Formats: sequence, structure tokens, C-alpha cells
Amino acid sequence: MSAPASGNATAGAQAGGGGHGAAAGGATSSVDHDVVNRLLSHYLLIVLGAVSAALFVWRFTTVLVRYIRTVTCLHNDQQRYFAKPSHNYSWFQKNILYAPIFSKRHNREFQLSSALNVGTLPSRLQLLFLLAYLGTNVAFCVMTIDFSGPLAQVAALVRNRTGYLAVVNMIPLFLMAGRNNPLTHLLGLSFDTFNLLHRWFGRIVMLEAVAHTVAWLVSNASKNGWSAAFNTAVTVKFLMWGFISTCAMIALCIQASSIFRHAYYETFKIAHIALAILAVLGLWYHLDLKKLPQLKYLYAVCALWVFDRAARFLRIGYRNIGAGGTKTLVEALPGNACRVTVTMARPWDFRPGQHAYLYMPSIGFWQSHPFTVAWSDEAEQLDGEKGLPMDRHDVLYQKKTSVSFIIRGRTGFTGALYSRAAANPDGKLVTRCLVEGPYRGSHLLHSYGTVMLFAGGVGVTQAVPHVRDLVAGYSNGTVAARKVIMVWVIQTPEHLEWIRPWMTEILAMEKRREVLRIMLFVSRPRSTKEIHSPSSTVQMFPGRPNIDTLLGMEMENQVGTMAVTVCGPGALSDEVRRAVRNKQYNGAVDFVEEAFSW
Repeated sequence: MSAPASGNATAGAQAGGGGHGAAAGGATSSVDHDVVNRLLSHYLLIVLGAVSAALFVWRFTTVLVRYIRTVTCLHNDQQRYFAKPSHNYSWFQKNILYAPIFSKRHNREFQLSSALNVGTLPSRLQLLFLLAYLGTNVAFCVMTIDFSGPLAQVAALVRNRTGYLAVVNMIPLFLMAGRNNPLTHLLGLSFDTFNLLHRWFGRIVMLEAVAHTVAWLVSNASKNGWSAAFNTAVTVKFLMWGFISTCAMIALCIQASSIFRHAYYETFKIAHIALAILAVLGLWYHLDLKKLPQLKYLYAVCALWVFDRAARFLRIGYRNIGAGGTKTLVEALPGNACRVTVTMARPWDFRPGQHAYLYMPSIGFWQSHPFTVAWSDEAEQLDGEKGLPMDRHDVLYQKKTSVSFIIRGRTGFTGALYSRAAANPDGKLVTRCLVEGPYRGSHLLHSYGTVMLFAGGVGVTQAVPHVRDLVAGYSNGTVAARKVIMVWVIQTPEHLEWIRPWMTEILAMEKRREVLRIMLFVSRPRSTKEIHSPSSTVQMFPGRPNIDTLLGMEMENQVGTMAVTVCGPGALSDEVRRAVRNKQYNGAVDFVEEAFSW
């Protein structure tokens, strides 16, 4: 569950440089193209602002509805009103909100081989937005330009227009790339969604950068020839920096493609950041040497990058420095997995669905990888020298928070981590780890009367915190949940060791039997003797689950609005999505997919 850096954002950096020719290009026209360029650039930001405002209203309304539903259902065991579907809203969820582009495939990756991966498809709603935004950029690039005029004049106008738009597009591009993106909280969109948008905005910016550069070459070559045009581009300092920036951005988009990202992620990340810095520096000099007006947009881009980096350093410092620092235990588990438990230097306000970035210098110097927080505990720090706590600060000081992660060893960082732990006689490794987080996860599920959590493999790290939260809430009377069903698909029973201590604690919770059922599906059992159900509320089955059947059975006795979540391999996510869409008219059911593409 790891995610890429922001360098792709700079794919269009050089594009903004050509504003100096706007007046000359438009001298023979009644249209002041320099004014039009500025207006269209502002309109582009207004379009994005309007979309963000609409999403904020949607999120506010959704949060309000969930709050009202929670309060209404706290002492209502039937919740029949909220179990009824709305025909229009069900249609919207089935055909727009939860729909893949085609019939089923969305999160399942296109795998050419074990080493070659060409990524996933966006959802239907994401595709509609991307096409609309791409169309808006294309329209803005050609609007008010008279293409019947002289070639040199038309090329100059296209050059300036694409330059303006490319630099303006870099503002949302860098914003979406940051880990501390404030829109994640305000709009309720996942990091995975912003990651997708970041990649496609980067491609749009790169295309506008290339169009900007080609338009300049065409304009110059129409007067002096192609040889002279290329010679000027690499010898005139102002143009040379722009040309370097464009080349860096083209390289960014090539190396940021899914094939290279997945095959060589650690190398990709370093190269991505280096190329991004080169692209931004090239653009800066390109704009600054001629004091072009687009430089003010680049100030905003750099400010966003500095803000995100500063926030990351502050998070690391606050969470890991003081009170003896962090202490980390890595335990090798069956199935090439590790359980990483970090005792934090400061208290951690844990909520289900959070994730954090882990830095382990002894494993991967300066590398950071995101992982879902699977468990959190608080324990008193017994220190005789501190004495009794005198105030709130002393109480917090004596509380030590430990957070745990399940990490599957594959290649690169995760493979090295597992190998180091497994190489020790007791399968344990004590090492240094810096934790950057917590970062927001999926929304809480308190307002749903019925909750089904599907997990595949290490995707169970998303489900377990919700299970504990809902069982505790049911016991305390603070949630609407009356039925919680966790469905976990694993390859062998040995994988149960990954979460055994946490599930033992959950199964011992008060009133757990009244609300929680666990269904374990073992896809590759070595023998039927391995398949046995400990109780009626914890059952084990061979093979893979029939998602349609399981969902249909729960909806027959549905309590309130149902939430269906999934975290795991793309094929499982797509199957659960398909089943939820097909059941939209049978009852009120919401779908939550927890994914972390990179």
C-alpha cells in the first residue's frame, strides 16, 4: 500500500514560459490575447474551485445525514426507515458513483507479466471528470485564436496560450501530490483518488508543455529554418532553460508510467523527485530571465511544495522525538509477512482507517512507505522518578501509544524487512523506525445498522480496527451498528497468526457475540482437517466466497442502512463492487473501497 511522490506534477513546467510574445502575436487582431490568456487561466482555477465547492457541499450533506442517522438509530434495533432504498439515489450509485468504466473492471491491475503492470482503470465518475477537464483545457488552448492567419502568428498565439495554462495547472497538480493536502479532509476524497488525479493532471501539463515548445519551434522555423530554431533553443539561455524543463517533464511522464513505477519503485521515486526539481528550476529561470507574468503562479506551486515538506518534517519530529523516542519491534510471521509494532514517543489519537509512512534507515535509507495502521494500544509508562501525575501534561507523558502494522514481504523495502527479521533465531528484529502520520483513512461506520467488511490477505488491516470500534460502540450504545460481519479471504490457515493477538482481544469484548460474526475463507487449504469452525460466530470455509450470495443473505435481514467495505486484491474489490451495484434496489447500501494504488 504504498503511494508515489509529487514530481510528475512538474511535467508542464516549461510550458508557461512563452507569455512574452502575446502582444506581438495579437498585434494585428482586435483581440487582446494577453488579457484573454490571463482570463482563461483564472477561469481554469474557477472551474476547479467550483468543482471543489460542489464536492464540499456533497460531503457536508453526507456527514450531516450520517450524524442524524446515528443519533436516530442509537436506541432503535430495527431501523426500518433507513433500510429502504431510494430509487433515484440507488440509480445514481449504481450507474455513476460506484460504476466502473465498463461492466466490472476497476481496481484489478492489467498484468502483462509478473514484472510488468500497466495499472488500473479509473471509475466512471473519475473518467467523466478527467474527460471534461481535458476538454476544457483543449478548448481554452484554441479559443479566440484565428487559425486562418499566418503560420508564425498562429504558432505564437498557441505558444503563449499553452504556456499560461500549463503553469496554472501546476497549482492543483502539486496540491494533489502532497501528503498534507487539505482537500483530503475538506472534500472527503481518498489519497488514492488524488493520486489518480495527480497522474492525469501531470499528463495534461506535459502535453501543454510540449505544445508550447513545438509552437515556438514552428514559429521560429517558419522564419529561420528548423536547424536554426533548434540551435537557438539550446544556445539562448532563456530558451535553453525552458527546453531543459520540457525534456525533464517528458522524462517524468515516461518514468511515471505504471510499468516503470511498479517494476522499479524505489528507483522511480528518487528519479521522480530529481526530475521534478530539474523541471521546476528550468521553469523558474525560463520565466525569471524575462520577468514573465506566469512567475506568480510558480510562486504558489513552490509554496505548496514547501508547505507539504515542512508539514512532513514537523509530523516526524513531533511523533518521534522526546520521551525516549520511538521503539520498534519487527516479528516475522508465516506467509512472508511481518508484524511491526512501534511504541510512539507521544500519544496517538487512533481512528480506524488511518495510515502512516514508515522510515527505517537500516532497511531503506530515506525511503518512506505507507501502511494501514492495523492496531493501536495505550499503556501506562511506569517511571518511579516521575512520581504521581500532577496535571494533564503528566498524564499524557505517562501514556505510551503503540501502533502496529502488518507488512507483506514482496520486493525492495518490504522484502528486505522480512528477510532481516526472519534471519534472526527468534524471528524478531528490534530496529529504529520513524513514523510519519497519522493520515486520514476511510470515514467511520457508526451510522450504519449493518456493516460487512470484506478483506483479502493483508487487507484485513483495514477491517480489524473497524470491527473493534463497532463492537466497542455497540457495547457502549454509541453506534447504530447491530450487525457486523467480517469476511476474510486468506490462502492458508497460517495467515491467521497475523492478527491472532488482536482477534483474541476482540473476541473477549463485552457483547461481542450479539453483534459480530466472522467468516474465514481459506482459498488454498492443504487438507480438509485444517478447516474447522471454532463457534457459530467464527466460521471457516474452504475456497473463495460467493460475494453475491453472502451479500444477499445479509440483506434479507438487513438492519438500517448497510455499509459494505473492501480492502484487498483488485479482483476481490471489483467483485464486491459489482455485487453491491447489483443489490442497489434491494436495500439502502453504501460501498467503501479502501485502495492505495502507486
